[in-house]
Amino acid sequence: MDVLMLSRLQFAAATFFHFIFVPLTLGLSILVAIMETKFVRTGDEEYRRMAKFWGKIFIINFAVGVVTGITLEFQFGTNWARYSRYVGDIFGSILAIEATLAFFLESTFLAVWIFGWNRLSPRLHAICIWLVAFASNLSALWILIANAWMQHPVGYVLRHGRAELDNFLAVVTQPFAFQIFFHTISGAYILAGFFVMGVSAYHLLRRQNTEFFTKSFRLALGFALIFSLAELVQGHYHAGEVAKIQPTKLAAMESFWETQAHAPQVLFAIPDEGNERNVLEIGRIPGLLSLLAYHTPAATVKGLKDFPKEDRPPVTLTFVAFRLMVGLGVLFVVLTVWGWFRRHKLESSPALLRVMLYAIPLPYIALQAGWIVTEVGRQPWIVYDLMKTSDAVSPVLAAYQVGLTFAAFIVVYGLLGLVAFYLIIKHARRGPEPAPATAKLEG
Repeated sequence: MDVLMLSRLQFAAATFFHFIFVPLTLGLSILVAIMETKFVRTGDEEYRRMAKFWGKIFIINFAVGVVTGITLEFQFGTNWARYSRYVGDIFGSILAIEATLAFFLESTFLAVWIFGWNRLSPRLHAICIWLVAFASNLSALWILIANAWMQHPVGYVLRHGRAELDNFLAVVTQPFAFQIFFHTISGAYILAGFFVMGVSAYHLLRRQNTEFFTKSFRLALGFALIFSLAELVQGHYHAGEVAKIQPTKLAAMESFWETQAHAPQVLFAIPDEGNERNVLEIGRIPGLLSLLAYHTPAATVKGLKDFPKEDRPPVTLTFVAFRLMVGLGVLFVVLTVWGWFRRHKLESSPALLRVMLYAIPLPYIALQAGWIVTEVGRQPWIVYDLMKTSDAVSPVLAAYQVGLTFAAFIVVYGLLGLVAFYLIIKHARRGPEPAPATAKLEG
């Protein structure tokens, strides 16, 4: 493999591994803050135990997420130097704001929260975790603004052979950035909700700390239900935005080859990219793609054949990943609605509990599939319609150098992942610390 492909694979591997931990950090920070707020408002010691138990998992997950995220930014200098030189004036400034504003706020108040259990009043301690949650999500916002600029560059001018920042406000307020943010954040909240429900289901199936984990399950269930429903609605509008600004990605998402009005939606197909057609199509619904993309069944949707071959993204991977993401999104609504109607009968619902336990990996898969659609569907552009990925790679790297660092990433991240998963699973299976003798157990 050449330097370009190895660099892409290395960045993809590092990003996917990093993003295993990011969404749980985002969602669990909110859930822990809600739990501690309930303790402050009610005085129920059970909620304090919940905040401590789930907070320990949050800390482990957060630490690994930070470590794996640092290496990503170094790769912009080592593997993607031409990209950094060309758009660093814009992209670099956004990442600098994220680091100096959001990340330091998050880290500072997390330290205060960890060591302040017996040093701060309950109210001040709860404020600290809310600030951690706010900063975590603010950090995600800035990073996703940077990604949105790569998907839809605005607020720049081409000067001296570089893209230079011309309108900072246009960059940070463009609607597409907030579409990506809310879509990603909703997915993260769904993941955190299913994680808490899954771990709670594990203990409820074994009749361990039933009151504690019943409360955890119900709280996470409501959280996941709200954002599962919101994700379907927001995802529809997000796809409509993609149709307007990235028509090649839309065509690849749908494996849609021929430009036509009343464009049909195909539920599943087997794309044949070489012959520019679908070998097999299942569930062809006339006019539905036009309706979903442009809100009218008469709209014309541009097919892949009307784009130069060199400007088309990989169709099969984008199409399959999109179907996987959407299918799982619908499943999350079904499962959370089922759980909602059984929320007062959890101990007598072993089937629901087993499904929720085994469903823990599914939001992870859905989020990774979503990023495949986002990033693979943008190819061959690293900055859409502005800079191709092939022009962004560092000019002085040799294939063997990238190959060696790629192998080192796999080994180090593999070991780090094993340690992180071991600690999270060990703590999750062990359960919370025993309740103090004076704890309030009812309510």
